[in-house]
Amino acid sequence: MALQGKLYHAQRYITTHDPETGKAIFDNSIPPAAPFYQLPTEDDGKENAMFATMFTTEGLPTRLYGDKDEDLQTYNKYLKDPPGVIIGNGTVLRYVDMPPGALSPMHRTISLDYGVVIEGEVALVLDSGEERVMKRGDVSIQRATNHAWRNMSKTNWARMLYILQPVQPVEVAGQKLGEEYGGMKGVRAST
Repeated sequence: MALQGKLYHAQRYITTHDPETGKAIFDNSIPPAAPFYQLPTEDDGKENAMFATMFTTEGLPTRLYGDKDEDLQTYNKYLKDPPGVIIGNGTVLRYVDMPPGALSPMHRTISLDYGVVIEGEVALVLDSGEERVMKRGDVSIQRATNHAWRNMSKTNWARMLYILQPVQPVEVAGQKLGEEYGGMKGVRAST
């Protein structure tokens, strides 16, 4: 199934254990196709990025099989009410699809983010003016710095996969850093 341009609606397959045999099986309680949602259109009328929360957890280390598959219950909660960029005591696995030529606002999350380019070429832009163009398979390790993302293509959507995890409070040059979303519409504060 195509979503944005020619991007495929990626599936996620969640495993579990058969309660009688203990063998690995696929969980069927959550459909494989994660719902995408689009951030509100910008004031200039340009399309905005689309997010799909592929999985979430709460608590570190993550508790999988306590009472009634706690991690699946947590994820179902966030499917109904999507989290902010990060979950303060857990992890977020998220796709972000960027329209052609899009540049996100400069923003900061207080998290450690692994970003992998899945489709296209995406520039990671830092508030210092430094920039790196990332190609398919390239990885960024985003360490609570102020940054923006630019889809280098003027005609094709780009896709990145992010694994976001909380960090201890961050202080740099005598200042405690906080989340900053640069006026990004539709992005909730993290919990």
